[in-house]
Amino acid sequence: MKSFKWLYEHVEAHKAGQDVEALLPQVKSAEELRAMGDDRLLSQICLRVFRAGIKHSVVDAKWPAFEQAFYGFDPDKIVLMSDDQLENLMQNDQIIRHWGKIKSVRTNAMMVTELAAQHGSFANFIADWPVTNIIGLWQLLKKQGQQLGGKSGAYFLRQIGKDTFILTDDVVAALKAQDIIDKAPTAQRDLQKVQDCFNQWQQESGRPMAQISRLLSYTVGW
Repeated sequence: MKSFKWLYEHVEAHKAGQDVEALLPQVKSAEELRAMGDDRLLSQICLRVFRAGIKHSVVDAKWPAFEQAFYGFDPDKIVLMSDDQLENLMQNDQIIRHWGKIKSVRTNAMMVTELAAQHGSFANFIADWPVTNIIGLWQLLKKQGQQLGGKSGAYFLRQIGKDTFILTDDVVAALKAQDIIDKAPTAQRDLQKVQDCFNQWQQESGRPMAQISRLLSYTVGW
C-alpha cells in the first residue's frame, strides 16, 4: 500500500490551484457527539434510511412531517407504537409511505433505547466506539438495527459527524488499484484488510478516517 504522504501529494498534484484542505470533511469530537440527543440521532438514522434510493431533497422537504408523525423521534415513545399506529401512517400523504422503512423506525428506536440503557445514552455509545474498528460499528448497526446494511450505517455516521471511512465506488477503486483488495469488500476478511490500511494511514497522518477516505477517493478518476 502507498504511504499517506504519497496519497496527499498525489491529490495535491491533481488538484493544483485548489485548497485541498477545504475539500476534506470535518468530524465531531467525542464530547460533541455525546452532547447530541438520542432523539436527534434516531432522526438521523431514519433520515438516512428514507434517503436511500430516493432523491435527498425530496426526503428532506418532507422531514418536518416525519418529525411530527414520529413524536419528534423520541425513541421511548416510538418503541411503544403499535402495529396499527404504524399502519395508519401509510395513510399520511405528508410522509413517504414505504412500509418497510416505516416499520424500521420502531426497530431502530428499540436499538437506540437498548444501547442507551447499557451506555447511559445512545450518543455515549456512538461517541466511545473506537474508529480503529469502525467496521465493527457498521456491523452492529446492521445486525441490531434495520435497513442499515450496505453503506447506510457508514453514511449515517458521516451525517452525524462520527469519524468513519466510506466505501464509495472511488474509494473501492483506489483500494483495488493499490492491491489491498480485488473486489468490493463484503466479507469480514476483506473489510478487516481495509480497516487495517486506514488504521495505518491514520497512524502516519494523525488525520480522521473521513479525511483519509476523501483523499483516497481523489486518487482515482483522472
